[in-house]
Amino acid sequence: MKVNIKQQMIETLGFFVVFALALFLPAGTLAWRAGWIFLLLFFGFYLMVTMWLYTHNPGLMQERMRLGASDQEGWDKILFPLMESFFIVWLIFMSLDAVRFHWSSVPLWLQMVGMLVLLCSFYFLFRTFRENSYLSPVVRIQGERGHTVVSTGLYHYVRHPMYMAILVFIVGTSLLLGSWYGLIFVIICMAILARRAVLEERTLRTELPGYTSYMAQVKYRFIPYLW
Repeated sequence: MKVNIKQQMIETLGFFVVFALALFLPAGTLAWRAGWIFLLLFFGFYLMVTMWLYTHNPGLMQERMRLGASDQEGWDKILFPLMESFFIVWLIFMSLDAVRFHWSSVPLWLQMVGMLVLLCSFYFLFRTFRENSYLSPVVRIQGERGHTVVSTGLYHYVRHPMYMAILVFIVGTSLLLGSWYGLIFVIICMAILARRAVLEERTLRTELPGYTSYMAQVKYRFIPYLW
């Protein structure tokens, strides 16, 4: 399956610029070591996953590059942009907190712990990409790609490992960037992801054969032994 490399490069560059502006413009300085560490780690991982998908799963890479889908669920056309906006607002808020106004004071050792937690989130994310060839950024049934239920790997323990990884990512990033208040967004993010997971499962139960049986086998959505 052919992948539009030029489009992918443009999207990656645009993605990097948006993240850099969200971090350093509100901070009012480029001399923010934690901000650069986060940016380099995140985009290093992003590029690694992109290259891995290009080599091992170009079909999924092409699916994730789609700017829109006519069969995307209507409610997801609202929730998905909300999630994207939430992420940018969160980065802006943390840069204001940790650098411009110094509301938070996170010790260096805990920032290092945050970096390790962030790396753990990358591991969970990669495991999810590797296991699920239908990991579209939007909620839709990919009938043209032979969409089936995935129950192996992390999907053996939680039904939405991507959402679990996102929560770990938010905790790790908040600590690495030195923002106690950034952790408040974990609650907001959890509420958005929980709502999306419930609505997503309604679609999957109705339209994806075998998903109801899978839900009976795997009890937890994205917080093991809790929910």
